[in-house]
Amino acid sequence: MTIELINTGTELLLGDTVNTNAAWLGQQLAAHGIEVSRQTIVPDGPAIRDAIAEAVTRADVLILTGGLGPTNDDLTRECASEVLGLQLDVDPAALATLEAYFAHRGKVMSPVNRKQAMVPPGGEVLTNPHGTAPGLYLPAALGRSKGLACAMFLTPGPPREFKPMIENHVIPKLVGLYPEYAGRTVSYLKITGLGESEIVDRVERDLEAVPGLTLGYCLGRGDVDVRLSGEPSAVEQGRGIVMSKLSSYVVSEDRRILEQVVVDRLRELGRKVAVAESCTGGTIASRITDISGASEIFGYGFVTYANDAKCKELGVEPQWIQSDGAVSHRVAQAMAEGCLNVSGADYALAVTGIAGPNGGTPEKPVGTVFAALADRSQPTQVRKLFFPGGRDRFKLLTSQSALEMLRRRLFGLEIP
Repeated sequence: MTIELINTGTELLLGDTVNTNAAWLGQQLAAHGIEVSRQTIVPDGPAIRDAIAEAVTRADVLILTGGLGPTNDDLTRECASEVLGLQLDVDPAALATLEAYFAHRGKVMSPVNRKQAMVPPGGEVLTNPHGTAPGLYLPAALGRSKGLACAMFLTPGPPREFKPMIENHVIPKLVGLYPEYAGRTVSYLKITGLGESEIVDRVERDLEAVPGLTLGYCLGRGDVDVRLSGEPSAVEQGRGIVMSKLSSYVVSEDRRILEQVVVDRLRELGRKVAVAESCTGGTIASRITDISGASEIFGYGFVTYANDAKCKELGVEPQWIQSDGAVSHRVAQAMAEGCLNVSGADYALAVTGIAGPNGGTPEKPVGTVFAALADRSQPTQVRKLFFPGGRDRFKLLTSQSALEMLRRRLFGLEIP
């Protein structure tokens, strides 16, 4: 099956709106072993017709998002019908649903909304309980008179309307149209602590030797997803290969990100963590508190950016900063242990480094960072790391490394 996606909306091309629908849809389809072959973004208006006319000549399935509203530049249904040579008529059931939507909110439907109830003969209305614009399914047979054989799904653009329609209508219909995908499965193994090239070196040759297994990689925020798709037996064989060689680096197999795994594990164990940050400026605490339920495992976060703050809040000895420097093994250890004592937590993470672009020395160039993990049951562990590049990348990778130290400790894994 060749499946294409057309996203409509001038705001997407101007950058006013980020096209999150495309990424989300790709992930949902990939979970069923279905890959999108092409994505196109076009502005509102007649350009939609040209994009549809081109795509239907090569695709088996075309999914369109946006352009189903009541305004004069919402032309997706009109353009799709024109390409197929079909007339649009008001669908009584769709119109009744629209009128009920407005009546439920104490409003009278404006006549301009009637266009949202227009449906070509043979088209199927896809209900949209989250908005006014219903979707449409146009079977491939509707294009036969034009020599076309492409099924089309017309869906609304707002994510809160788009996502339920994909889940409740589009994917079930796709699996029904192409039952060979019903038996396929997809596994995502999220890996951190290794770069993509290292992962490839360790597992790709063996994975490519598995019959019927499709392999892919997706770079994330400090991690890499290894995507395995195919028949269940092939996917399980591939999973076994990855786990046999990279098990300690596998953060999750259910697409949970690192901070989610850490928070979940701390909750399971009934333990708490605190953080003391210098160079990351609160990034670790932010990532932890982005997770629902973090209040159960996180109570204290210190941003001790200045040297005197490290001394005053965490008990770091000023002479250690003078002798070793604020970016040092001794100061990172003292920050973590001070944070542990002040917070009363079970674990404490601390980071101190040089984010740049200034402040580096030959001995400690920009990108140098020390990350420490203090634990009430084990000696404090400190790692010296090096993440050259921009400040955003430095803060991301530093926070990722610190959280990975904690994950390994929580699961009884060796910290390299």
